[in-house]
Amino acid sequence: MKRKIKIIPLKRKRKGLTNYKKRLTLLLSGNPRLVIRKSLKSIMLQVVEYSPAGDKVIVSAHSNELKKSGWKMKGNSLPASYLTGFLLGKKAKDKKVGKCILDMGLYPSVKGNKIYAALKGAVDAGLNVPHAKDVLPPEDRVKGKHIAEFAKNSKGKKEHKTQFSGYTKNNINPEEITKHFEETKQKIEGK
Repeated sequence: MKRKIKIIPLKRKRKGLTNYKKRLTLLLSGNPRLVIRKSLKSIMLQVVEYSPAGDKVIVSAHSNELKKSGWKMKGNSLPASYLTGFLLGKKAKDKKVGKCILDMGLYPSVKGNKIYAALKGAVDAGLNVPHAKDVLPPEDRVKGKHIAEFAKNSKGKKEHKTQFSGYTKNNINPEEITKHFEETKQKIEGK
């Protein structure tokens, strides 16, 4: 009687943390990866290069770094994602990083989401990342026009108080997000 050998997949695959087939495809491109990860409060971008001893981070940017450039709004919004991508693109340009390949991890590809806003920021800063133009969010959403309009339309209502409580606590007017976005982007460009 023959014994059946049971092959146990790698731990990260079992837990659903890594898609090794997708990772291998990205690594075979030979280009550094633009890794974009988001949480409930922030977004993080890294340019990572493969090494047999372990991946090496060439350059990284986190939405918390936007505070140094004067960003007072939240770090998990679409405009903050774009600005973080723009900051990473500027840093990558200084380190002579040319072409990258997008690594979204296990996030689903949703047209116009925060990941694509960060990608748009990196591309606008000069990073060469192959992508389809139709997945990127429109310019007015990137600048936060939709947030300003919602704040204006909900003023005086209960939803305005709950939605923008963090802004009012820090004496920030959410209706001026587009102006604040442009000021922060200019500060990042000046660095």
